[in-house]
Amino acid sequence: MELELWAPRLAICRLGSAQAVPTWVAEAASWLLSVTRTPDELSVVVDETAVPAGVRAEGGWRALSVVGPLSFSLTGVLASLAAPLAAAGVPVFVLSTFDTDWLLLREEHLAFAITALEEADHTVRPR
Repeated sequence: MELELWAPRLAICRLGSAQAVPTWVAEAASWLLSVTRTPDELSVVVDETAVPAGVRAEGGWRALSVVGPLSFSLTGVLASLAAPLAAAGVPVFVLSTFDTDWLLLREEHLAFAITALEEADHTVRPR
């Protein structure tokens, strides 16, 4: 797979499941924004500079996107990426969109993750 490394740092935020999507999320000038609600939580992925103080958040994430668009008929895309990262002990947070898949990695694990992916015959290039 061919992947692109995006420069901006992201935060993953956890809000209450019944909470409305906050104004700061809707107004964020974020290049990547994901809002996911489940019965247990409201998760937001956003540029870390948009997160106000007091919000439960983990910052310092960087994104790799699979160059796409990817067909819905493809199988094993995430497995082929997650397996070498797991073998290397690199935690990953995954998002999918209509066109592609995104891997979020802690910035401190990034160099090690790229090495593991390239050793598994994937290509990583800056975006």
